[in-house]
Amino acid sequence: ITFMLVTVSSRHTEISDALRAVAVEKIGRLDRFLEGLDHAQVHFNAHHNPRIAEKEVCEVTLEGQGHHIRCKVAASDGFAAVDMAIEKLEVQLHRLKTRLKNKASQAGRHVAPPRPPSVDVSAPEVDDEDRSMADDSYIIRSGEAVLRRKSFAERPMKVDDAVAQLELLDHDFFLFTNVETGNCTVLYRRHSGGLGLIEQVPVS
Repeated sequence: ITFMLVTVSSRHTEISDALRAVAVEKIGRLDRFLEGLDHAQVHFNAHHNPRIAEKEVCEVTLEGQGHHIRCKVAASDGFAAVDMAIEKLEVQLHRLKTRLKNKASQAGRHVAPPRPPSVDVSAPEVDDEDRSMADDSYIIRSGEAVLRRKSFAERPMKVDDAVAQLELLDHDFFLFTNVETGNCTVLYRRHSGGLGLIEQVPVS
């Protein structure tokens, strides 16, 4: 039996031994929803603005066999945040498991895959220069340095697979290589609703 490794970290907040134990125990049980999940990263942070009631933030990332499932929640205390994260992750894992079963069933019947969802390929709408596309992307503001960088392994996929990854990662955008064109492509959530697609076109 393979058990999922759970690592817990924090920033700007203290983690009690009890909270750490609860996070490891409850998050560790999520491996029963999907075979192959072998690592979970749980990160706690806190808002210090007195006007924010839900100060305790919990971010969880599940990984295994190429799957990356992420969520971010906020609650009045760390224990409630863990419970909220588990509820959200269970929904995401159920969707992923159902999608994988359907995909395997379609492959067995040699059925053509479903068409990609309709997306808008217009430029993204940005209200001001200070808005970033995702909370954990690197952020650049006028007169300031890069605050955070993210790196990841890029693999070719279809648009509908990218849509699924966008939902699982709980991000506002997802960068991938479109297998149908071979071009670098960004799938993003539009502020007015729906999804948009930006594709890099080689200059001849």
